[in-house]
Amino acid sequence: MKIKHYGRFMDVSDSLREYTEKKLSKLNWFFDPDAEGQVKYTQEKGGKNIVEITISHKGLLFRAEEATGDMYASVDKAVDKLSRQIRRHRTKLDKRLHVSAPAPMPEVEPEDVAEEERKIVRVKRFSMKPMSVEDAMMQMELLGHNFYLFDNAETGHVCVLYVRQDGNYGLLESED
Repeated sequence: MKIKHYGRFMDVSDSLREYTEKKLSKLNWFFDPDAEGQVKYTQEKGGKNIVEITISHKGLLFRAEEATGDMYASVDKAVDKLSRQIRRHRTKLDKRLHVSAPAPMPEVEPEDVAEEERKIVRVKRFSMKPMSVEDAMMQMELLGHNFYLFDNAETGHVCVLYVRQDGNYGLLESED
């Protein structure tokens, strides 16, 4: 696996880089040598050390983020989280089961924000490859998101898959 390391508000030391690569090498049994991984290390002022690991493999994204007081502990927890995701994903592929709905998200009280103050703070661009609805459900769960934009291979339309309040899935599909 090819791994790129990025530091935010810090320089990534060689020992931290080697430690992370050693931990991630335990996951090589699942990935091909051409799989790509990114590790982003962030050190915040309050002593919070955040590690974000993203691995792209055969069109799927595996992502884990952990924050602790120690960067090495954050790496350990993030790799453990990735390992659990991979085991869960592999079991689903082997058994050919549909993805079960995740637990409903807890309701969050909306903040009192005036309409004038709302603005776009981030734009994210990504490529979409055609996939089935079942693959999109699995990808959404692996990423830990509550919605997922994809190109439906069966209909050729751009679709949004989302988790409904009742815990089931909803699908928004464009009309042509």
